[in-house]
Amino acid sequence: MNKSVIEYYTDKIKKHGPNSQGVDWNGKDSQYLRFDILSNIFKDKSNFSLLDYGCGYGELLSYLHAKGYKNIKYMGFDLSNEMLSQASKKHKKGNFINKIPNNFKVDYAILSGTLHIKLKISESKWKNHILNTLNHLNQITDKGFSFNLLTSYSDEEYKKDRLYYASPEYIFSYCKQNFSKDVLLDHSYGLYEFTVFVKK
Repeated sequence: MNKSVIEYYTDKIKKHGPNSQGVDWNGKDSQYLRFDILSNIFKDKSNFSLLDYGCGYGELLSYLHAKGYKNIKYMGFDLSNEMLSQASKKHKKGNFINKIPNNFKVDYAILSGTLHIKLKISESKWKNHILNTLNHLNQITDKGFSFNLLTSYSDEEYKKDRLYYASPEYIFSYCKQNFSKDVLLDHSYGLYEFTVFVKK
C-alpha cells in the first residue's frame, strides 16, 4: 500500500486516539453496524481463528467480546505501527502484527474500511490493490472472508476524490469467478457501501 495511506491513518489515530474517528469512521454506531454485517460470515460464535485485516486499534475484538464470542483465536494485522501500539494498549492479550507470515492460515478474515481511502493513487492502481488484497485473503482463509467497499452507487454530490467507489457488480463477479461458488453481496444496510461474503 502507498506510504501516504499508512501515514494518513497514523495521523488520524494520533489526533483522535483509539475511537471511531481515529480510524476515520463517523461514529461508533456505523462502525458497529459494519461489524454486525461483516460477522455474518461466521457459521458459529466459538472455536475459530480470525484475521482482522486492517485492524486499527482492535475494536473488532471488543465487539466480539461484547457479542459473546468464545474461544476465538484472533490476530490483528495493520501496517500502521501507531495503530498496533494503540491496539496492544487496549487489548493486553491481543495478538497484533504488521506483517502476515508466510504459509499463514486462518478460518476467517474480516476487512472493514481498509480499502476505502486511496488519496492521490490512481483509480486503476487502487483497483489492482483491492484485487491483490482479495486474492491474498482468499489464499489465507479456509472457511471464508468478508469485506466492505464504498459503492459506485453513492450520490455524486457526496463523492470525494480521496475515496474509491467500487462497482458492486464487478466485485461480486470477480469473487464468484475466482474464489467460491458461494458468494453473497449485501447492499441493503443504509450506508454508502456494500459488503461481500466469500464462503468456502
